[in-house]
Amino acid sequence: MPLDPTYAMIRRYREATGFTPLYTMTVEEAREADAATEADGWDWHEHPAQVHDVEFDGPAGPQTVRIYRPRSEEPLPMVLYFNGGGFVVGSLSTSDSICRALATLTPCVVVSVSYRLAPENPFPAAVEDSYAALEWAAEHAAEFGADSSAIAVAGDSSGGNLAATMARMARDRKGPELSAQVLVYPPLHNDYPSASMRENKDPMFFNAYSSAWFWSQYLERPVDGDSPYASPLKAGDHRGLPAALVLTAELCPVRDEGDDYAAALAEAGVPVEHRRYEGLPHGFLAVAAKLPVAREALAMIGDYLNRQLAGDVAVAGDGAAVPVG
Repeated sequence: MPLDPTYAMIRRYREATGFTPLYTMTVEEAREADAATEADGWDWHEHPAQVHDVEFDGPAGPQTVRIYRPRSEEPLPMVLYFNGGGFVVGSLSTSDSICRALATLTPCVVVSVSYRLAPENPFPAAVEDSYAALEWAAEHAAEFGADSSAIAVAGDSSGGNLAATMARMARDRKGPELSAQVLVYPPLHNDYPSASMRENKDPMFFNAYSSAWFWSQYLERPVDGDSPYASPLKAGDHRGLPAALVLTAELCPVRDEGDDYAAALAEAGVPVEHRRYEGLPHGFLAVAAKLPVAREALAMIGDYLNRQLAGDVAVAGDGAAVPVG
């Protein structure tokens, strides 16, 4: 399909103002540029009653999570959210709008996870921090009004990679038990020879060159990408993983990785719901203030999490991913 009209407008604006791709910058320049794109608080949904940061002892020292809790007299299900940014840029602030929306749309307690960034802290630092946060949140859930028996993981872009990795690590390490995973345009293979990687090289958006640059920063050595905790699509066994919602975008270089991962999970007997968004590039959730389909996607994620965390689990049944939307 042609590029969505909203994104066509964004593309024209970027061309006119001299947009510079992150992969042409130094790491520090890329972080500054990414931070400047933080979304303002959205006004199309209610906001959580409480938002506060908590610090705990992580693998490399103090680590921060940001907790979002809607008003409720009862304990709420909990979602660990991992922000995107290619493991190099991004922060609790850049995912703040998404977390506020999910907390109220589900509703649930969202625990947004900070983690060490590459290249200063290459793989597996982000993975170790993410799992430490998952364990900490499960252990301390009652302290912030969350139900430790109803936990999901979610993330967009590289955060989707970390969410998929947390689902796998929790299975392998026998806990915490997870009810669901939500993976939004996730990169899941460090050198996937896919059609979507060949097709999507538009410098105005996240493209194949962006993907290669971020992976080169994240992995100290290319061989590290063979770990299933770096590249979940390379894993040999997908059995026993929690139910998954996988969202991909047609004009995204990592589209095929998400599509193929959804199929691999379904083939392994994991209940999967999968939707590909036509005419959209990578990162579309971030423009939900201007893009109705992004708001619809967030509402769908909220509905999915509500169903899964309430125990209303859908089963694929026929060994194929279930299309949604």
